Amino acid sequence: MATSTIPIFPLPTVVLFPNVFLPLHIFEARYRQMVADALSGDRIIGMTLLKAGYDEAGERPPVYAVGCSGVITHVERLADGRFNLVLRGVEKFRILGEDEPAPGQLYRTAIISPLDESVNDLERAALSGERRRLEARLAPLFERARAESFLPQTMPDADLVNALAQYLEFDPVERQALLEQPGPVARCRAMLELLEVKALIERTASAEPGTVH
Repeated sequence: MATSTIPIFPLPTVVLFPNVFLPLHIFEARYRQMVADALSGDRIIGMTLLKAGYDEAGERPPVYAVGCSGVITHVERLADGRFNLVLRGVEKFRILGEDEPAPGQLYRTAIISPLDESVNDLERAALSGERRRLEARLAPLFERARAESFLPQTMPDADLVNALAQYLEFDPVERQALLEQPGPVARCRAMLELLEVKALIERTASAEPGTVH
């Protein structure tokens, strides 16, 4: 099992998916140092989601074990030392442990193992069908907004599923659950189920008191 070490950027609300772009504003001293070190090396950092209770957990609050590495594709270094970045998701990984920081190092580094999300021919056919189901499920949202579908037809199926998982209005833990699905086909199916549950909750909440369905 191949392993590597990566700086990790734990956040309470952000989940990154492969081949999806994520803008970030970096202002804390430890993450300014992390970005500066990444820019002098391979430009890779690992995005991880903080677990509940992180604000009371000390210097190393617990994170979910599955995250996604990202490469810095664009950077703006501000005069006061802050950064504006754009990350592109590269590869899903599992955290196996953490390294002790080097002297003077403020940020955390983790030992990770990559998680394969390649799609074989059989899965590719299934994913194409699941994409059509997903597009049909989202169509009413565009109709209510009186907007044309923003879903790019030329985008590869797996990339579209990942982009929707990141950009649709899901809670961070829901996004994390989608990230942890074993590949794009399972992720698409889980997203469809999640959208159905949300639609059911919305219909129930909007029903008049005493209405029987």
